[in-house]
Parts: sequence; C-alpha cells; structure tokens
Amino acid sequence: MRVLAVADSDSYLKWAACLLGDLPAGCVTELVVVRTPIAPSAEQIAAAVDGRPAPPVLSARSLRRVAERTRPDVILVACTGPVVDVLVAEVLDGLRPRPVFVSGLPGISVPATDKAWLFRSGCDLFVVHSEREVAEFSAVAARLGGGGAVGLARLPFLRPASSGTVFEAPPRGGRRVVFATQAKVPRERGNRERILHVLARLAADRPDLDVVVKLRALEDEQQTHKERHHYQKLWRDLGEPGRVEFATGSMHDHLTKAAGFVTVSSTAALEAIALGVPSLVLSDFGVNAEMINVVFEGSGLLGTLDDLAAGDFRAASPTWCAANYFHPAERSDWTSLLNGLVTSRPTPARSLLDGQEHAAARRRARLRVEVPPQMLRVGYRAKRRVRRYLKALT
Repeated sequence: MRVLAVADSDSYLKWAACLLGDLPAGCVTELVVVRTPIAPSAEQIAAAVDGRPAPPVLSARSLRRVAERTRPDVILVACTGPVVDVLVAEVLDGLRPRPVFVSGLPGISVPATDKAWLFRSGCDLFVVHSEREVAEFSAVAARLGGGGAVGLARLPFLRPASSGTVFEAPPRGGRRVVFATQAKVPRERGNRERILHVLARLAADRPDLDVVVKLRALEDEQQTHKERHHYQKLWRDLGEPGRVEFATGSMHDHLTKAAGFVTVSSTAALEAIALGVPSLVLSDFGVNAEMINVVFEGSGLLGTLDDLAAGDFRAASPTWCAANYFHPAERSDWTSLLNGLVTSRPTPARSLLDGQEHAAARRRARLRVEVPPQMLRVGYRAKRRVRRYLKALT
C-alpha cells in the first residue's frame, strides 16, 4: 500500500507523522507539507519528524504533480478543515485511480462539531482518538450524511510503552510546574494576564519549584490557530513581574521533570495523566465548548486559579480515563478500516460542501494553498485598509 500524507501546520504534521508510523510493515509512505500561511517553520518540521528526513513544503500544483507521479492508494489529508475540503474537492480531484482519502483531528475533539465533519465529509475515513469521539462523530454523520467511516486511533503521545500500557511510573524528584498554553483560549488579554500573575505568585511562594510556561510556538512562528496575545509578549508588557521561565521543546521532556501540570484546555493534560504528573485544568473562564474543556468534566482535574496558587494538583479519575483517550490499544481500528477501503474500493465519500453556496469559501481556501503566503498577507492588509476607508466614508 502506498500512502501520501499532506500536512499544513505544526500540529497536523506531528499527527500525520505518527499515523504513518501506525501503518503495517511494507507500506510505502511519503510525507509533505502544503504551503499555506500557517506552514510550520524549519525548526517545527524537524521537531515533528524527530530525526527523519524533513518533508518538502510544496505548492498546491506541486502537490498535485507528486500525487500524479506516485499514484498513491491512500492520501492522508492532515490539514485544517477548509484546506482538507479544497484539496480533496479540487486540487486532488480526478486522480486515477482515485485514492482513498483519510482525514481527522489531531487533538481533543469533544464535543463533536458539525463544522469539523462538513469540511471532511469528502473523505472516506475520519480518524479520532477516543471511544467517546467515535460515538459523537458517528451521531453527527448519521444526522448530516456525507463522509465515510469513523476510525479510532491513539493520540500520538499516548501510544503504549514497551510494557504494553500507556501509563508510566510517576516522575521522581520533579520540581517543575508546567503551564501548557493554548492558542485559542482564553481569548481575553486580561484573563491571560491573570494566569501569568498567579504563576508568578506560585513561584514566589514556592522557591523550591521552577515555574515554566510551555509555549506552543515562539512569537514569530506560525501555529494551527492564531494566538492573539502571546504569553511571552504579555509577560514583557507586564514588566516581567516574577520568576517564571518560558520554554519550547518537547512536552514529554518537560513533564518528566514535573511536580505539577496546569492548563486551560491543552491536550498536554492527557500526556501529563499518562506520565502520572498531578494536574489541574483551570475552570475560572468557563467549562464549555468555547473553552475546549468540556471533555474534562468528570475527570477530577477541574480547578481554579486559587488552587493553582496553592499548588493543589490532583490525579485523574480512572473511570474518566477509560472513556477518554486511554482505551486499550487493540480497540484502535483505523488501520483495519483503511485496509478494507483500499481492498474493496467502495463508492467514494460524498462531500456536503459541493453546492454553489459553498463555492466562494472554496475559492478563498484555494488562495491559501496556491498564493505564496507573503503575497497573501499583502492582499489581506490591502483589503483591510480598503474596508476601513469605506467605513470612514459612511
């Protein structure tokens, strides 16, 4: 089986590289990055592939030529929703023989959203990472139609160790408190500043601890989701009011030295659970779909900034873990579903976004993969200036 994987951002690239590692021996795989405004930096690419050859960054036209030349049996479209839709519906449409298209979501996907399904409804297999997510997206699929099968995989950082279990012994002698940032939430600058102040207070009250803000990306690096108020810049704006360290790098490496972990909604909470690190998921800003933390209800991890200031970290509920992301390895079925699709070649999935009412959105998405990012940014700035000018005239 020949598999071509296409990613458009840092988190999707990490996810794609991991899924390729799940494939049976004998599969021929190729990994590329499609050029978009959120394409990962060279450093992010190197970290994502972990010592393997760096994948090339290709324009949409070059991607099409690669697909025509290699004639893959499967194309894994590991991209943000609009890019998945335009690649499958237009850029890679008409390949002969038609490959099986696979997509999915690289992190926590609870609650399941119609939007996530709609953008990927032209794909034959949709990959998620917990029994709960399979059930929720299967219900969305039954209600909306379109799309293909829903498959189950383990999250990249929750793969079983050599012992056969994902859980590892708790770290010994850790003295680090790790705050894992999330690009999208909390949105408000003031709420982010509140978190930084409490982290600074914890560091002052507990000189035995090293308080670390684990950044998803540096200020000048692109992310899957744009971060309006970068924590390191906020810290400088606040006058650096305390003893807090900012760091990038491997989350796993940070957690192996951790005495506690805190986040608003990052999937890194799952990695902390797997490593036995006492954790805290902040609920001060709400527990809802907007905050991307509904999944942690019932986990025993929800707490407040006051709990953080007191260093009150806790363990996750075993019952919650069983239903959310820590399923037995043998329950993961995405590769067997994929083999069945490649062998049987069923009727291709039907996209729900093929109507004329979605044509304009597809044209905008196509610009993201066909126009060089610098030119696109110039165009966006010019468009905003024209809008401000017209608004001033009214």
